[in-house]
Amino acid sequence: MKYTTLPNTDVKVSKICLGTMTWGNQNTEAEGFEQMDYALEQGVNFFDTAELYSVPATPETYGATEKIIGNWFKKTGNRDKVVLASKIAGGGDYTAHIRSGGLTGKNIVEAVEGSLQRLQTDYIDLYQLHWPNRGVNCFGVRDYPYKTSAKEAENHIEILETLQGLIKEGKIKHVGLSNETPWGTMKYLQAAEQHDLPRMVTIQNSYSLIHRGYEYGMSEVSMREDIGLLAYSPLAQGVLSGKYLNGGKPEGARGTLFPRFIARYMGDGSQNAVQAYLAIAEKHGLTLSELALAYINQLPFVTSNIIGATRMDQLKENIDSIHVELTEEILKEIETVHAAMPNPAP
Repeated sequence: MKYTTLPNTDVKVSKICLGTMTWGNQNTEAEGFEQMDYALEQGVNFFDTAELYSVPATPETYGATEKIIGNWFKKTGNRDKVVLASKIAGGGDYTAHIRSGGLTGKNIVEAVEGSLQRLQTDYIDLYQLHWPNRGVNCFGVRDYPYKTSAKEAENHIEILETLQGLIKEGKIKHVGLSNETPWGTMKYLQAAEQHDLPRMVTIQNSYSLIHRGYEYGMSEVSMREDIGLLAYSPLAQGVLSGKYLNGGKPEGARGTLFPRFIARYMGDGSQNAVQAYLAIAEKHGLTLSELALAYINQLPFVTSNIIGATRMDQLKENIDSIHVELTEEILKEIETVHAAMPNPAP
């Protein structure tokens, strides 16, 4: 395994992060335990979850993933071996079954307390805001939704002051963002500097070979402001494994069970790009998954690459991508495809 540190901290994390959102729906507790056991054995010490999980989010599965992780901690005693990240759900209709009001101080405290209880731990190493209260272009929205975006943005001071209180209590160690924009990220960084409040150390946004929108502004913020990207959906919900090409619908796959999750990646432009990247992978004796993950692993603004799997063979391939080194020839071929078909998936 390769390691880095959460920016502006001494916390060492694996370059591969174990994503967990399928546990409690597509995966059983026993399967979640098996994944955590294997990942830890391979040197993966960074696990990411959220109060919202498992996905799709429903009242029945709310907090299910955190409960599985908590039960694993209780069974194995491995809490001190894991850098644990979780998130508070944002506002909106999608999370109406959790709470209303968005990212208020009261809601943040309530969310942290609930996660700690389910996770059976006294602290969370990295606590993240899952998405902004205001309307932004994420989750498949390509352009800024200026017509429907809330006129007022988050109360950054209230949020950071609440997080500061939780840090002082020892309930969380560090804080991060998710699904944020350059403007939102800079507002948090500026507020932290001006008011001596906790500084966001990471941002968890989607990034893949067919969705490189992070490079429109955010990659520069990452590098100049030292806030590391935790890349999620690096395989575009499995589309960059190639399994959905030519109308494929593998039994039990996320895109087969929940088609809306891969819809943003299934346009003609995306499918053409996936075919082109598959040709590069095959030319150089790699799987498409290896190519897609190895590309992200080598990016200078990436702190960790969040992989997820429903089967152990997928998990093993994803973790092993850390050992794949892409040559200059391969990187040039990838950029040639990107130049011809830039960011076909929103």
